[in-house]
Amino acid sequence: MNRVRAFITANRSWLPWAVGGVFLALAAVLPLLAIEIPGVFPGASYTPGTLQLLALCLLFASLALSYHLLFGTVGLLSFGHALYFAVGAYGLGIVLEQTDLELLPAIGLALAAAIVIASLLGAVSLRVTGISFAMVTLAFAQAGNVIVRRNPAITGGEEGIRLDIEHVPDFLVGVLNTRNLYWLTLVLLVVVYLAVLWFEKSRGGRVAAATRENELRVRVIGLRPIIIKLAAFVLASALAALVGMAYLLLQSGATPRATSADFTLTLLVIVVLGGVGSRWGAIVGGIIYTLLDQRLTSLAGSDAIAGLPDILRIPLSEPLFILGTLFILVVLFLPGGIAGIARTAVTGRGSLRKDRDELEEVS
Repeated sequence: MNRVRAFITANRSWLPWAVGGVFLALAAVLPLLAIEIPGVFPGASYTPGTLQLLALCLLFASLALSYHLLFGTVGLLSFGHALYFAVGAYGLGIVLEQTDLELLPAIGLALAAAIVIASLLGAVSLRVTGISFAMVTLAFAQAGNVIVRRNPAITGGEEGIRLDIEHVPDFLVGVLNTRNLYWLTLVLLVVVYLAVLWFEKSRGGRVAAATRENELRVRVIGLRPIIIKLAAFVLASALAALVGMAYLLLQSGATPRATSADFTLTLLVIVVLGGVGSRWGAIVGGIIYTLLDQRLTSLAGSDAIAGLPDILRIPLSEPLFILGTLFILVVLFLPGGIAGIARTAVTGRGSLRKDRDELEEVS
């Protein structure tokens, strides 16, 4: 173990990229293989059902990364991040249905709308901090939810919006093309990761991390953290909107739940499960949470659970009970999440603030 730790320490600069490259290579060829994992995959890895599930995992990993940018990097606890996911999904759906634009121009128009909305709402929300910021973002998300539910002629109301496939390329439509949609979500995950990495490594990202630690000191040295926080808010919202568009293509529609506060709370659970402040932790958390959320539903209705005594059968038949219990255990006993476990196992050290010197670097 000591040799492993010494090797990782000596090659810390390139080793994460090597691991990431291996992950991408395996993920890219997975639809071409016939891998079966009972209880995890609904079928072989090349089947549409499994690829649909894996694509959903990648989408939630991308969405968790965008929320990591807000919460883990900048320290903004938002309860309304799902709003911008919904702006992307519903915005693209409305543009495709109401106009004659092809897919790429429609994506551009919907993304521009998401950026404008995020800029306006972010400028208002960031006038307050802490729990007040969380409540303001929650109010905006609830307003979006009401708008979606009360305008069935445009948004489909309670039934949600359906994907108009007239201007969508044929290779992205239909069950037989699930493989292409899977690869699309994989590319999107790479794009979101690189965008988050770029921001964190930029000067603005260092200012954001320093602001998270001590905003007053950042102000004292003459910087304006409000500008950086707004930039991070808009970037995270734009990335969430892109994920929402991919979700619309994958699911062939979207429902009002995409605008609800509990959807944002799901993202918070994912980030905490993976490890606050860790990019790859957000990815792993998103994949694991989505797999559990999807497969626990099947487990809850299985004969194995049905044959248990009532004291076990009743709670175990509710997937949310299991997920909630898992979240409580992680918060109580593993505050560093999955990333903290891996860091401790590899380096022998606990989870520390990796950005504790950000303020000195900025100044």
